[in-house]
Amino acid sequence: MTATTPQPPQPPADGGEALSRSLAVNLRRFRLGQGLSVERLAALSGVGRAELDAIEQGGGVPTIALLWKVSHALEIPFSSLFSAGPASGTTVLRRSESKVLASQDGGFTSRALFPFEGERRVEFYELRLAPGTVEEAEAHAAGTAENITVASGSVEIVTADGEHRLDTGDSILFEADAPHAYRNPGDREAVLYLVMSYVEPLFA
Repeated sequence: MTATTPQPPQPPADGGEALSRSLAVNLRRFRLGQGLSVERLAALSGVGRAELDAIEQGGGVPTIALLWKVSHALEIPFSSLFSAGPASGTTVLRRSESKVLASQDGGFTSRALFPFEGERRVEFYELRLAPGTVEEAEAHAAGTAENITVASGSVEIVTADGEHRLDTGDSILFEADAPHAYRNPGDREAVLYLVMSYVEPLFA
C-alpha cells in the first residue's frame, strides 16, 4: 500500500470567524457565571492571562490543548465553549463548513461531527494524526469516557492502564479522567472516530 502524505488541516469556510465569536462569547459567559476573574481562571487553567484576554476579544481560535485546559478548569464539556444555543429540527453538517481545531504543530486535528448547539452529554469527533505525531491530553472531568474506533492507519493509545496498539477497525473504551495520549507510529495518516461521554452535566 502506498503511503499517503497528510494534508494540512483546512480552516472552516468562514475563516474561523464564527467559531472565534462563539468562543469569545461563551468563555466570558462561563467565566463570569462562575464569578471568576481572568486572573483567577488563568491560575486554575494554567493558561496565560494574555491568551485568555485574546480569546474573549475574538482573537482567533487557540489550540486544542489550550481549550481543554480552559474547559477542565471551568468544569464544563469541551463543546460548551462553542455552543450556539438550543438545537432543534434536523441539522446537516457539510465537510466544507467544518470547524477544525488543531494542535500547535498541526499534526493532530479534531473535527466535530455534531452541531455546537445546546448542552449535551455525548460528543462525536473525527481525529487525524499525521505520521510520528504524539498528542498528550490532560485528565478530563471525573467520569468522562472516550470510545475510539480506528478508521484507517495504526495508533497507540496511552491510558492509565498502559499502552494499547490499535489497527484499522479496532476500538477502545477508556476512562479519560486521567492523563492520556494518542500516538501515530506509522508512516501514513491515522483517522480515528471519537465518542466522548460525560457522566452527567458539568454545569447548572
